[in-house]
Amino acid sequence: MSDLVHYESPSPNWNERLLPVSMVVLHYTGMESAEAALERMCDPDAQVSAHYMIEEDGSVHRLVREDRRAWHAGKSFWRGETDINSASVGIELVNPGHEFGYRPFPDAQMEALLPLLAEIVQRYDVPRANVVGHSDVAPARKDDPGELFDWDLLAAHRLALKTPRVTMPSPFENDGAFFLALERWGYDISDQQAAARAFQRRFRPHILDGQVDGECSAMLFSLLLDRDSGKTR
Repeated sequence: MSDLVHYESPSPNWNERLLPVSMVVLHYTGMESAEAALERMCDPDAQVSAHYMIEEDGSVHRLVREDRRAWHAGKSFWRGETDINSASVGIELVNPGHEFGYRPFPDAQMEALLPLLAEIVQRYDVPRANVVGHSDVAPARKDDPGELFDWDLLAAHRLALKTPRVTMPSPFENDGAFFLALERWGYDISDQQAAARAFQRRFRPHILDGQVDGECSAMLFSLLLDRDSGKTR
């Protein structure tokens, strides 16, 4: 791991883990510069942090040791778990985000993410379905890492789930059945439109309207079939 980390930038913002690691949550920093993001995550008054931050040039900072609980997910939910900070490793990717000029993630940044993520996933045996974005675990609050993040690149390295192929019409009789299935997949559906938009941001990023349609329904059904057959590990 030491050869994957370029800078030790210790943050005081952590406490003890209460759960074993079973997830990785990917974020963007959503600030105007890497320096501003690093300063905030190391400020005890901000009460936010992550385990790692990757700059756009591929430089990797370690802020919190993995055996500690970093404060990156906030109020979140995934597959019945509400203490996402205890159950996850958090990785921040420097990007100004939707507020300050959202842009694609550079190749150097993604190339630094791949081996870091691979090492974490292998060490903790994290299922591909549990490599998620902040918007997946907090759909009503967060949009990151956003629709420009290259999930397909991660999927090509078996570090995340690939986008399902649509080969069937919608299997759900109505929107209610879709949202029950979405909850079964892992999402908090208390804000249904936000949950649907988060699903789209992850698997169908070219249309983010939060509306249930046949394409999204077929994708979700395919994911559930794969999970039930053990193909999403």
